[in-house]
Amino acid sequence: MIRRRGEPTTTSKRTTSKRMSRKPRRTFTEEQRTEAVRIAKASGKPVAQVARELGLCTSALRNWILREETASAGALGTLTSDERAELKQLRKELKRVTMERDFLKKATAYFARETGSASK
Repeated sequence: MIRRRGEPTTTSKRTTSKRMSRKPRRTFTEEQRTEAVRIAKASGKPVAQVARELGLCTSALRNWILREETASAGALGTLTSDERAELKQLRKELKRVTMERDFLKKATAYFARETGSASK
């Protein structure tokens, strides 16, 4: 039997009672994250192995390492997370000020024409 795209299958054996339940999401303090990053860097072992030893998800430990490297990268010429936030805020403010300036230019030109045509 040919099944068309989008048609439900009638022979599906999937049942809702046999689905695996998700583990509850764990939260970690900043000290725990910092310590895990320090251990990963000091051990010289692969990140995946350190994550297994600490009972962490590999991607979580990699993200923590990247975040720590980004935060401390200011001395290397790249932006820290605080500097990125400030840059984002400054760009937003520049956009607003530029729009205000352009509006005032147009308003000045409009009123200059009005004043010029009224005096003739």
